[in-house]
Amino acid sequence: MSSTRERLVEAMATSLARKGFAGVGVSEVLEQAQTPKGVLYHHFTDGKTGLAIAAIRLSIERITGSLARKRASCEDPIEALELWLEGMRQRLEASSFEYGCPLAATALEVHAEQTELRAALTEGFNALQAEVARTIEAAGIPAARARELAAFFVSAYEGGLMQARVASDSTFLRGICATLLGLLRAEQRLQKPLPQRKNQTKRSVHNA
Repeated sequence: MSSTRERLVEAMATSLARKGFAGVGVSEVLEQAQTPKGVLYHHFTDGKTGLAIAAIRLSIERITGSLARKRASCEDPIEALELWLEGMRQRLEASSFEYGCPLAATALEVHAEQTELRAALTEGFNALQAEVARTIEAAGIPAARARELAAFFVSAYEGGLMQARVASDSTFLRGICATLLGLLRAEQRLQKPLPQRKNQTKRSVHNA
């Protein structure tokens, strides 16, 4: 049985993914978690912000954990990324385009003075990019290039996700995912040495 704190964090994580930080009301979260208001401040002295930070950390732990498990179960790391993207797209569609990424939804609304919330979002995006980079590197792409591709991958996916939610249509998101996977396949091929032609091999032997 989940604890009161766990229920609060779970409720906030779901609400952030659907509505973002500004759109979530404390009373709504308390109702979902079935807890009285005083309990919130017992677990989170800074109230809604502290709860949101905990929810962001839980969400990113789940998102990165999902990719890590996919990578462990697939021989091909790029296939693992494809399955991971497909799973998130299906969840988006199953929620009637309401359930997006809590990081992106919150980042759009955060203000300069909300330093702790901004720090949690930065931590979350960094963790997500790092997990994607590990997967890309596992596909045989050098670490430095994998980090560059991961930053682009996450940014492009988040942009496609937001457009899909606005339009209630995942066509553009599907295209973004296909393009990203195609880019990774091309990068992977670049790392494989080209086979020598037989006549080139013979010429080399003759010249020697």
